[in-house]
Amino acid sequence: MDLGRFDSTGPLGSAYAPFAPSGDGNLKRDMQLAIDPARLDDRRSLLAQLDQWRRVIGESDIAESFDRFQSQAYQTLTGSVSEAFDITREDPNVIERYDTSKLMDVSRISKKWNNHPRYAEHVNSLGKLLLLARRLAERGAGFITITTNFVWDMHADANNATMIEGMGYVGTPFDHAVSAFIEDVEARGLRDKILLVCCGEMGRTPKVNAKGGREHWAGVAPLMLYGGGLKMGRVVGSTTRDGGEPASDRITIPNLYATIMDTLLDTGTLRTMAGIPPEVQRVIHGADPISQLL
Repeated sequence: MDLGRFDSTGPLGSAYAPFAPSGDGNLKRDMQLAIDPARLDDRRSLLAQLDQWRRVIGESDIAESFDRFQSQAYQTLTGSVSEAFDITREDPNVIERYDTSKLMDVSRISKKWNNHPRYAEHVNSLGKLLLLARRLAERGAGFITITTNFVWDMHADANNATMIEGMGYVGTPFDHAVSAFIEDVEARGLRDKILLVCCGEMGRTPKVNAKGGREHWAGVAPLMLYGGGLKMGRVVGSTTRDGGEPASDRITIPNLYATIMDTLLDTGTLRTMAGIPPEVQRVIHGADPISQLL
């Protein structure tokens, strides 16, 4: 996987690339059905007949490939995935609950930090992105990634604020938006169907630097999981006194991967299925799920 690229699929290839709503092109518009549903049904019937003809003449592999992509396209057009992107259809009270843009006046974020536009973006958009994630999950999106740029660096250098100031810019919106998401999911009875994973790619140094910031640290990092049928209200593991290394119940990235796979997929079936890419097999077999949450 390419470091820093959240849309990278690594060795799995472009067939697994995610759809980025803010990306280039007209994909978002093309997801909306522009013809009468009856005409779409007629076209699908015709395609089914053509696929049957391909099988008769011996092009079964091609037909199966077409079937898979056609089915995906049909479900997108006739389902409600495209509707999920239209937040104006949401209850105004719910929109208000998620809204993080009112938590602070972003014009007052210090411009001495080069990353001040990223701090402002985080404040303005994080709540709406989590609301969009809930709407997508409700409508069948299997995996959703949210990021608002790399604003969690707090080195107290030319780019990044100090820990205290920076946490006001990023921690306050995060706390507000995530709590709104959890309350919303609970109210909709979706706790066992949606797994929220909050983490980064590293932790921060146990000691504050001379300017009041922290540097990158691989020894230990925070991780929060919610939902997915897991046991809630658990604190798993502990750190050394300075918060620098695990002291008990060490949890690794492979454990997190395995927990996600075990929660969302029938891994017992996956272990015995033919054709599973080696990269996916390594995720499944690489470690055990976090047992304290099962």
